[in-house]
Amino acid sequence: MGGLPMHWLDWLILVLPIVVVVVIAARTRRYVKSVSDFMTGGRVAGRYIVAVSDGIAAMGLITAVGTFEFMYHSGFAVSHWGQIATPIMLVITLTGFVIYRFRETRAMTLAQFFELRYGRRFRLFAGVLTSLAGILNYGIFPAVAGRFFVAYCGLPETITVGGLVLPTFVPVMFVFLSIALVMVLVGGQLTTMVTDCVQGIISYGLYLVVAIAVICLFSWGQMSEALLDRPAGQSMLNPFDTFELTDFNIWYIMIGVFGGVYTLMAWQGNSGYNCAAESPHEAKMGKMLGTWRAGAMSVMFMLLAIAAYTYLNHPDFAAEAAPLHAQLDAMDNDALAGQVRVPMAIARFLPMGVTGAFLAIMILLMISTDTTYLHSWGSILVQDVVMPMRGQPMSPTQHLKALRWSIVGVTVFAFLFSWRYHQTTQIFMFFALTGSIYLGGAGSVIIGGLYWKKATNAGAWASMITGSVVAATGFFLEHFWDNVIGVLQNLGMANAWMIAHQADFPINGQWMWMIAMLSAIVVFVVVSWMTCREDFDMDRMLHRGQYARDVTGKNLPALDLEKPPRTWRALVGVDASFTRGDKWLAGFVVAWSMFFFGLWAVVTIWNVISPWPNEWWAWYFWYQGIVFALMVGAITSVWFSWGGTRDLLRMFAKLKTLKRHSADDGWVIGHTNADDIVDDLAQVQRLEQDTHSP
Repeated sequence: MGGLPMHWLDWLILVLPIVVVVVIAARTRRYVKSVSDFMTGGRVAGRYIVAVSDGIAAMGLITAVGTFEFMYHSGFAVSHWGQIATPIMLVITLTGFVIYRFRETRAMTLAQFFELRYGRRFRLFAGVLTSLAGILNYGIFPAVAGRFFVAYCGLPETITVGGLVLPTFVPVMFVFLSIALVMVLVGGQLTTMVTDCVQGIISYGLYLVVAIAVICLFSWGQMSEALLDRPAGQSMLNPFDTFELTDFNIWYIMIGVFGGVYTLMAWQGNSGYNCAAESPHEAKMGKMLGTWRAGAMSVMFMLLAIAAYTYLNHPDFAAEAAPLHAQLDAMDNDALAGQVRVPMAIARFLPMGVTGAFLAIMILLMISTDTTYLHSWGSILVQDVVMPMRGQPMSPTQHLKALRWSIVGVTVFAFLFSWRYHQTTQIFMFFALTGSIYLGGAGSVIIGGLYWKKATNAGAWASMITGSVVAATGFFLEHFWDNVIGVLQNLGMANAWMIAHQADFPINGQWMWMIAMLSAIVVFVVVSWMTCREDFDMDRMLHRGQYARDVTGKNLPALDLEKPPRTWRALVGVDASFTRGDKWLAGFVVAWSMFFFGLWAVVTIWNVISPWPNEWWAWYFWYQGIVFALMVGAITSVWFSWGGTRDLLRMFAKLKTLKRHSADDGWVIGHTNADDIVDDLAQVQRLEQDTHSP
């Protein structure tokens, strides 16, 4: 395969998983019988399907390449500070913060919830904004994937097609985008979810194979020597010696922790999984299981990045790495060189069999993310832009056709944008900058809308507009800083600060995101307090009390509205839905998380009082971050493979007898889901002719 030496064993390991996934995708078509099936997979997914499929979709090839960039730049040191979020995320996981209440609304998309809470016009505005940010954010995914495969496989930089000379990554991304598009068109979220789960199960074993191979190829002595050879203030091992690092530093981590809580579930790249679980409880348990789902995968990517760094910087490999250094130095785009550096190194040291295994992993990760994102952004365009503008619900046939054409449109845009866009920053910084166009204000309106009865339509509008304006300003300045600073200097505003930052805009994407979030929070709270005239009926939106429904959608008798007792179980989200096994799982999550947080706290405090030598940090990360994590990853790989397989069989059995509701298509009437108040789509259409939703 081009310059990459591929043995027949590599080909077998590569082709077999892809064939299995494609065959399964084709067979899911028979179960897609309604808009709800296409949008949510029928809402019959068990906890393991949610955990496994959402996990692999959220990772993706582009996130793997971004992780390579991060680890190659900062190593283990900066990541150490991320563990400060452990107790915060533990509370979020156990209580089902945001995800539980969102699933209670029975909304298919986040903007549908926005209409339930704030009104149809805001749904349309939010739908446009999230689509703009999401599709723009997704725009570089195909290019990153295409360049990865060109770099890893050693393909030529250009190729001639019908007399036209093209960059090789263009036809490569065309082929893989086409595969993902066909899979999504076959069955929407149902196909995406099933194939993502199967890909996750297949990949678990491959992660372990690649990780063990890297440990056999490079000794920890070699890797730690390379990591230790860094200037003061730029350590890749000592968290207390990183303050000279730019971009990927401690502030990047801290902003990420805050943003992770503030924008929980806000990003809609995997929106189908937010409403796919068969109940709010299963959605919560799926998130809880997600505590362990990425163990072996995370270790593998860390090891590959560190091994590549060692290969390119350790004297033992200087002769072998010299041609690669020359090739990278010849590249005129630092951002693109940073993306392909690690893949090109990996291709030079992985042995037979493992070469094909890693290639299979990356193809599966790419397909899983492409199918998920194409479905999400295409669906959101129809559900949250076209439907509110149209003013009338569509028939199921029209609706499914519109969804499929929208997905095709997103695919075409992503292909063209990837081909022509000139990337100038790291992947994760691009994510932060483009995502904040929507995420800057989204957290306020989601958390406020789900938990604060005084949140208002005016507050939501003000918050979203503020966040998007701040973020859009940052995106503009990032790309046109040369022109802007030139104009400012011509106006006589030149000073020492401008001269020092003449080459690049000094505020990176992560900091612009933080500014957008803080601005939006202040505006949301102030405007809501000033404009609230009547408390919102939260019980109706969340299907509680007299509005309660069972998992099939039938109304339940009015429930006891007395507030639950304030026990420790209630405070951490353990309610009547928890079985004995669920309680054990929740307890284990608490014990597991707090043990490692306690270890982190002891080590951190120890170093504040009596700093370790850098060599101690090397061994700490070896045992804590690699050896132990790999052992746990081996156990969870077997566990999640069994659970995912079991839930897939159960899901297909439920789909055979599932009762579909034609009005369950995302339409909202008067702040209420249409299928909550009518029996079928015909009634919705008649009602909309006589009345208009506010």
